[in-house]
Amino acid sequence: MVALLAVLAFRSVLKPSLRRTDLLTATVEIGDVEASLTAAGTIIPGREAVLTSPIQSTIRRVVVAVGAKVKPGETILELDKELANSSLAKLDDEQLRNQNKNSQLQLTLERSLNDLRTQAEVQAVKVRSLQSALRDEQQLLKIGGGTAENVRQAELNLTVAQLEAQRLARQIQTQQRSNAADVRELGYTVSMQQRSIAELATKLRQADISSQQPGVLTWVNENIGTTVQAGDPLARVADLSSFRVRATISDSYAEDLHQGDPVVVRANNTDLRGTVATISPSVEKGVVTFYAQLDNPHHPALRANLRADVFVVTRAHHGVLRVKNGPFYQGGKEQPAFVLKDGRAVRRTVRFGDSNFDFVQVVSGLQAGEEVVVSDMKDHLDTPELTLKD
Repeated sequence: MVALLAVLAFRSVLKPSLRRTDLLTATVEIGDVEASLTAAGTIIPGREAVLTSPIQSTIRRVVVAVGAKVKPGETILELDKELANSSLAKLDDEQLRNQNKNSQLQLTLERSLNDLRTQAEVQAVKVRSLQSALRDEQQLLKIGGGTAENVRQAELNLTVAQLEAQRLARQIQTQQRSNAADVRELGYTVSMQQRSIAELATKLRQADISSQQPGVLTWVNENIGTTVQAGDPLARVADLSSFRVRATISDSYAEDLHQGDPVVVRANNTDLRGTVATISPSVEKGVVTFYAQLDNPHHPALRANLRADVFVVTRAHHGVLRVKNGPFYQGGKEQPAFVLKDGRAVRRTVRFGDSNFDFVQVVSGLQAGEEVVVSDMKDHLDTPELTLKD
């Protein structure tokens, strides 16, 4: 009996063992597993207005500090208006000259047209006189007091005068059309100049940079005296009542990323659902940028510029066996895992399916309720059984 106990004690000494408290374990359960791609995300405002310079100018004064709340119409930054005011005055002067040219042109054109009309009236009188002379010659020929030659000459004179009258009538019509075209052309110039004046006047009013929406000033160009061009960004105002997510992922997963894919955003230990809204078509430094819209963009856990993990769901399995993900899982479809049973950790071959950051799908080899070691066990994979010590 003593010898038997000695043999058993010797075997227990040789049998590998681990402290129970050194192991992380998880219970196999039934639940959902969503296969996902992991991306790095940043919480950004749902809406952010970029305020740009309406004119070429220099920054004169910054009125509101970054982080302050702004109201619609409240001045954030002032630009120097001296150059723009000078340009507007120059446009006004040019417009006065254009209007004066327009008046002079109309007078000149009207004078030319009146001259033609006078010539036409004189020619009409001449035609009537020649018509009377022709009738007189015809009457004299009938009574023997005239000659046929005189009649032919009178007819010729009348024909020439009538042709000249017709020419003048056509010239008047042509002159009227030409006058109308000249007036329209100068009118276009005046109208275009007036639009330029109105646009510059509007831009001058906008030179006191303000937001059209309420929000928080997230950035402003504070370089007083810096020259800015029309269209250069000067400030950003964000609506911090709602948020969205900007995320980046390796371009090797670009083909698996689709607009409308479900996402889980983990921020401040809070999981929020959403969908992929837009995907940038370009790849920069091996990463693709995409934006996700949240189902609840007003959640209190959301803050601007907060880092977040973004999981893009590619497949979903419902009501399947699953176990908590951990260092034990090596990403393969089949691998050893250790199951706790009667104070031992027994190695077992397990087939896994899809996985995500939280769970791994169990296809076979484990049953619901079994406790599995999820610590890193790569140093013990050749050991079929481990003894657990308290």
